[in-house]
Amino acid sequence: MTDHVDPQPTADLNVRSTLTLVTPDELARRVPLTDAARDTVVRGRREVEAVLGGEDPRLLVITGPCSIHDQEAGMEYARRLAGLAERVREQVLVVMRVYFEKPRTVLGWKGLIYDPHLDGSFAIEEGLHLARKVLAQVTELGMPAATEFLDPIVPQYLADLVTWAAVGARTTESQTHRQMASGLSMPVGFKNTTAGSVKIAADAIQAARAAQAFLGIDHEGRTAVVQTKGNVYGHLVLRGGDDGPNYDAQAVASAQATLERAKLAPRLIVDCSHMNAAKDHTREGAVFRNVLAQRMAGNAGIVGVMLESNLEAGSQPLGDDPKALRYGVSITDPCIDWPETESLITEACERLASTGAVAAR
Repeated sequence: MTDHVDPQPTADLNVRSTLTLVTPDELARRVPLTDAARDTVVRGRREVEAVLGGEDPRLLVITGPCSIHDQEAGMEYARRLAGLAERVREQVLVVMRVYFEKPRTVLGWKGLIYDPHLDGSFAIEEGLHLARKVLAQVTELGMPAATEFLDPIVPQYLADLVTWAAVGARTTESQTHRQMASGLSMPVGFKNTTAGSVKIAADAIQAARAAQAFLGIDHEGRTAVVQTKGNVYGHLVLRGGDDGPNYDAQAVASAQATLERAKLAPRLIVDCSHMNAAKDHTREGAVFRNVLAQRMAGNAGIVGVMLESNLEAGSQPLGDDPKALRYGVSITDPCIDWPETESLITEACERLASTGAVAAR
């Protein structure tokens, strides 16, 4: 007779714990979509779609912190931006960058959703709650919000408050993110890859336009098969790459030709930060003005620009004590400060107004 031997486990060998998360429906009840926020989202999406479709001649400007890590500073920025957006609204459509997820090349702080206390405690449910609260407050100001969706589960918790979404350079080639984008309710910008490939981003736009079926979760948090209709408002975002910047007229024309070969509209957004500025925030203004000059010279396919902007310029390391952080300074990529942001957007409005173009609404 042999002794009983417990079977060798084969699953979850590297899993330390599994915590049940609040459902999307429950989080939405805790932080509801108010009438004011809903009006902002509906209006913002409609206006961004009109810009992308060539029906609204305004310049789309997506600007804000590289990432939100301080709710108070983020809301101060939002209030300032809402006032500026109203002043320039005839020529410029402003959407605030409100990013909560940060892709990391190796390691680092992954964003407010994952580590809201900035201390490695990974209180993800608190992070989701705080992210939804920030989005609700921003949109209640009348300020449309933009974000990058990195984890494909996150949109079920936040997407009803988002006007514009990005698929980042590291995930543009991902089938999972293309499927996710096909079901999102807002326009989605696909960035060229970190290596600089525009062709891969064009492939992603085409894939996201198609109907898809994939695994996800429903609003009650249950695993589900998600079937989508496809998202016709996918578009290209040029952000430079390992092969150099791609904001100059020749690079933009080449990107537009790639889109046309894929039978896509040659309309795109240029990110004035990241590799287009060589990760140097002091170059963002020059990139912005170069792209604006191309637009004014007749390239109407440049429908928008992106800026990484915060209350104060530059960036700072997170460090061991979050209380020691300087107010309004990024803890991820360096940003331009508020005065430069206000100056650039005001300048764009004035220069565009001088051409006599008046936006139709």
